[in-house]
Amino acid sequence: MSDNPFVGHWTYRSLLNEPEINTDFNNLEFGRGTIEIIEAPMQLLAGTIGGPGWSLALKGSRAYGSPMQVRFQGTGVVSGEKWIYDYWGSLVPAWPNGVDQRPAIVGSVIRTIPHSGGSPGTVAPAGVVASFYAVRAD
Repeated sequence: MSDNPFVGHWTYRSLLNEPEINTDFNNLEFGRGTIEIIEAPMQLLAGTIGGPGWSLALKGSRAYGSPMQVRFQGTGVVSGEKWIYDYWGSLVPAWPNGVDQRPAIVGSVIRTIPHSGGSPGTVAPAGVVASFYAVRAD
């Protein structure tokens, strides 16, 4: 058992920061995938994030505090293009009366460089910021 609470597998979801309350929930999805955080030297973070057809190597840091925080960058080549995303998150503290509370990281993600969009001829622009949460899967 690791003393690093971030080590493990996490189910990742991110949502666009859209203020319109009537926006259909399905139209808010920014991304989804699986994060694997592996053991790394003190205060460092390493691992991968990915899903079907894509994977990014994670490199960054973690810090003690209340709450504990992580900041990392995901980089990789997906379908021949370089992808870079930056993430910041904090570990949700345990609620005193929480029932079956699962460890979770909540935070923010930014697409650092543009890449091709999900449809031919489209571009996923740089600078788009979304919110994310990741729930421990193991």
